[in-house]
Amino acid sequence: MILAGDIGGTKTVLTLLSKAPDGTLTQLQEQSYPSRHFSEFDDILTAFLPTSKTVTSACFGVAGPVVNQRCHTTNLPWLLDADSLKAKLGTPQVKLLNDLEAMALGMLSLPESDLLELNPNAVAQAGNIAVIAAGTGLGEAILYWDGAKHLPMATEGGHSDFAAQNAQQDQLLAYLRKYYPEHVSYERILSGIGFSHIYDFLCAQGFAPPCPSVANNPSDTDRNALISGLGIVGADALCEETVRLFVELYGAETGNLALKSLATGGVFIGGGIAPKILPAIQNGDFIRSFKAKGRFFPMLDNISVKLSLNPRTPLIGAINYFLSK
Repeated sequence: MILAGDIGGTKTVLTLLSKAPDGTLTQLQEQSYPSRHFSEFDDILTAFLPTSKTVTSACFGVAGPVVNQRCHTTNLPWLLDADSLKAKLGTPQVKLLNDLEAMALGMLSLPESDLLELNPNAVAQAGNIAVIAAGTGLGEAILYWDGAKHLPMATEGGHSDFAAQNAQQDQLLAYLRKYYPEHVSYERILSGIGFSHIYDFLCAQGFAPPCPSVANNPSDTDRNALISGLGIVGADALCEETVRLFVELYGAETGNLALKSLATGGVFIGGGIAPKILPAIQNGDFIRSFKAKGRFFPMLDNISVKLSLNPRTPLIGAINYFLSK
């Protein structure tokens, strides 16, 4: 049996599959769990795994830095250790991947129907591929092109310094320094909580009156989802500007990653946020911000930028890890 998982700060998805002699995979069971409801990953694993099944290989994409096959998750109080998992599962074939590393592998297996091209001037080219995903946090990875195939490289680039590019962004950076005096990272903005940070900044700047629906938001409702939802349909001026600025910053950091990785092979965008604000991602603001790199505009102008519409992309990468060996 093949066990694969996508372990995130919001939810953990596990799947169990069997492999036929001809290589055909059959899904036996799949379950999503709210991550914060469990004190450790082992509790989810115990709840999911049937006692009658023998696991032959297991691969997990984990939201956090994986060092020496151990990971302290970034947005959860969990420690995952591959050696402990090998003992628990009874197989030497256990692999921990950074979640963006798993997502990068999954992107390579997606059909074109699951990918949406954002750059109308894209030209197919060989080379490295950049992968970025805003969700509970901000993940970044690279698919290094060795001349024959792409090899995934994990990074923690989402925690790099936020670089303001205009007067409004200068003010946003100054605003966020009051709350994060030691370090303002891109993840503080380009993640779920980023919508609240940007909204509160714009409110403090007096951009528009506060939105009554946000002000009266019940405590059990996701404030970030409410802000982005109202903004994407143009129901409130403050929420709408929040989404616009979020997209502008998302495009800029995606362009930064493309430059740092020399991603002539293209860029993949994953994560749960982009598909939920798709009209704003597609209206041109994102790709304009992506390309706004001065002398390097001509290079970025031809780079493919594809958005994944498949929420199972990291899971697909984890499923295929040992199959591709």
